[in-house]
Amino acid sequence: MVRTRIKEMAVYDFMARNNLSQKEWAERVGISQCYASQLVCGTRCPSPRLRRRMLEVMTPLGFEELFAVKESE
Repeated sequence: MVRTRIKEMAVYDFMARNNLSQKEWAERVGISQCYASQLVCGTRCPSPRLRRRMLEVMTPLGFEELFAVKESE
């Protein structure tokens, strides 16, 4: 199974550059603050639809800069 996780530092860097709190970032992406926290901490993985939305919101970051893909056993 392949898992795509968010690169935590990419999110924090984006929030800092744009002077956003985690709640404001979550609102821009269209998710709850709780879910945003789970994504950043790595306990949840974003769906393909959410990954597309995050890439739209977090321009100019690309897929490789924002996500890490791991194949699990």
